Amino acid sequence: MSKSLYLVGVDGSQWGDRAADRAIHLAEKTHAKVKLVTVIDWPYLHPIIIEGAAPPVLDKEAEEITVRAKVLTPLIEKYNSIAMDISTELLWGDPTVILKEEVKETHAVMLFVGRHGRSCVVDTLFGSVANKLAHTVGIPIVLLSLIHISEPTRQEA
Repeated sequence: MSKSLYLVGVDGSQWGDRAADRAIHLAEKTHAKVKLVTVIDWPYLHPIIIEGAAPPVLDKEAEEITVRAKVLTPLIEKYNSIAMDISTELLWGDPTVILKEEVKETHAVMLFVGRHGRSCVVDTLFGSVANKLAHTVGIPIVLLSLIHISEPTRQEA
């Protein structure tokens, strides 16, 4: 019987890092594999093109090296001492579409993503990858936001 796979969408943010932490922690207990996926969203890299102006040239290879160094490598180094199956992948496209495709292709049993915790109005106007995935991915999804936990006082400890 093959191990279950937890898919994690990471983007270099605190929220994405927290999603990776939670997935890896659970995978340690359940002996699952973890795949960390970061998606470079092509449209956000291009400014609005003014008629007659040449579009900027993007060096995809250099961008991938930069993103790997900033997003995936620190997570792999953080969990280097853990003896478990953690893989990474960097893909291009719309994060919602790509992560849904990855869920199907890898037969992941659970998806972990960070949620930036913006307001409902902002999410409605601009969209939220986490919100879209929660409504369409078809497997259990863990949405993680940052919570601020204060240190216990002497009376609470």
